[in-house]
Amino acid sequence: MNNLDGNGLKELQSRGPVVLLDVRTEAEVARGIIAGAMHIPLNQLPSRVAELDPSAVTVVYCQSGGRSAQACNWLAQNGFAQTYNLQGGLLAWMRAGLPLSTPE
Repeated sequence: MNNLDGNGLKELQSRGPVVLLDVRTEAEVARGIIAGAMHIPLNQLPSRVAELDPSAVTVVYCQSGGRSAQACNWLAQNGFAQTYNLQGGLLAWMRAGLPLSTPE
């Protein structure tokens, strides 16, 4: 599994399209989301994996990095070759002063 931080995510996004996947709960997402992220709670990932493109560069995040690491491992086992875990999750993102959006 590949880990990256907020700056690494910005760098990756500068090179081309990136799918941002938020695997937090509905209640956590209600407090804010990274702009452009897709929300699929971790417990729904197996039933909703068809919504994702296995060939896409996918960066997964949660609140602190644990659930997103699980999601990355699961995705890798299911044919996703380019998955990245946002190290430290949304907490590290906010500590770095990076912006959050209101969920749509």
